[in-house]
Amino acid sequence: MSDPHIVSSFDEELKYLMRRVSEMGGIAERMVGDAVAALVASDAGSAQRIIAEDIILDDAERDINERAIVVIAKRQPMAHDLREVMGAIRIAADLERVGDMGKNIAKRVVAVQGTAQPKQLVRGLEHLSELALTQLKEVLDAYSTRSAVAANQVRQRDDEIDAMYTSLFRELLTYMMEDPRNISACTHLLFCAKNIERIGDHATNIAETIYYMATGDRLLGERPRGDKTATVMASGH
Repeated sequence: MSDPHIVSSFDEELKYLMRRVSEMGGIAERMVGDAVAALVASDAGSAQRIIAEDIILDDAERDINERAIVVIAKRQPMAHDLREVMGAIRIAADLERVGDMGKNIAKRVVAVQGTAQPKQLVRGLEHLSELALTQLKEVLDAYSTRSAVAANQVRQRDDEIDAMYTSLFRELLTYMMEDPRNISACTHLLFCAKNIERIGDHATNIAETIYYMATGDRLLGERPRGDKTATVMASGH
């Protein structure tokens, strides 16, 4: 945050936006972690709870947008203050989408119940989610400190999630080609893996927003890319 303003209520309005964004981050992080745990345990009850929680993030994003509009109209912020307000809007949108990814994973829990899920692939999915959640946690920490350095570090590691997703994609294809009975379960796991990979993309979006909020500049250069699924063939084919 910048130095205190003459009008203390302006500071309170900015702090409110920051607090609500942080709350959204905590909820989104928990939803994704719980969704993957529910998938691994085939826990339909937890999955339904996660699906129902999505409305909390929707309401929070709407609240942030409405408050931000009021701040812009009342205060006419400039420079750093304007970046703070616009950053809150953009980060809230990314966090709402992260919640949607968690909800989408939870929806797959019911679909895969009763089907055999290869343990190796489930472990791979867990590992991918751990990596994505680490990225999300670190970028939320960068938001709380407004650290441009930490935000840039998160962005530079985006290709790690992409590379792991590509590896898991290849394994899923292999299982499906080896035995058609695996196709249904593996297809659902493939959608879950893609949702987790997208969470990494949203964490990178947030990192770029934080960097701009902190410095007023945009990160230069292309994002690191490790997603090679467009050219992947199943192992041995």
